[in-house]
Amino acid sequence: MKKNLVKNKRLTGFTLIEVMVVVVILGILAAIIVPKIMSRPEQARIVKVKQDILAIQSALDLYKLDNGFYPSTDQSIEALIKKPTSEPTPRNWKAEGYLQQLPTDPWGQQYQYINDNENLRIFSYGPKGKEGNSEIGNWNMDSVS
Repeated sequence: MKKNLVKNKRLTGFTLIEVMVVVVILGILAAIIVPKIMSRPEQARIVKVKQDILAIQSALDLYKLDNGFYPSTDQSIEALIKKPTSEPTPRNWKAEGYLQQLPTDPWGQQYQYINDNENLRIFSYGPKGKEGNSEIGNWNMDSVS
């Protein structure tokens, strides 16, 4: 009876050809997909900058609602986490601040802020830095991709 059991058992597993076919298919897929994925990190950084700028803008709008004006250029966006002591001094500054901390852009730089008579410019110098003329700001976010 033991002989019948052994005869009915089939050996299962993959042949070398089957494994090679799978490896070739995975290689072809990787050659097609990897270049597309590798171009995404820069797009992800740009999306982060846009989201940070929107968050800073929202915090600045809350600051203005509480105090009647935006922080000056000299006070910078630091006024969102630490109450300014220079003029114009906010009278109703929120005790816990408007942001928990100042974000840095994905390239490790501080966000820039200019208040030109209530016309705010919030921006990052972008991947090329100060010299590269690749600014991403609240005035051009729709055109940057």
